[in-house]
Amino acid sequence: MGITKVTRNYQITIPSDVRKKLGIKVGDVLIIEIEDGKAVIKKSDLELPLLPGGRGLKVEDIEDAIRRGQREEG
Repeated sequence: MGITKVTRNYQITIPSDVRKKLGIKVGDVLIIEIEDGKAVIKKSDLELPLLPGGRGLKVEDIEDAIRRGQREEG
């Protein structure tokens, strides 16, 4: 069992023992479901494309990339 704290941006760090048990790596997609009042985190087989970083990246670019990825899946 791991313990983590929610940041002011509502983010959490997944403890290393949990990451190792689930085989979670950087860039993996996780699914969070609510079951009986508990948050259950599951590793997904879904792969999302990585976008190039940098100051020129706009929200529209990110949204377009997501839509392209969804079309490729479907």
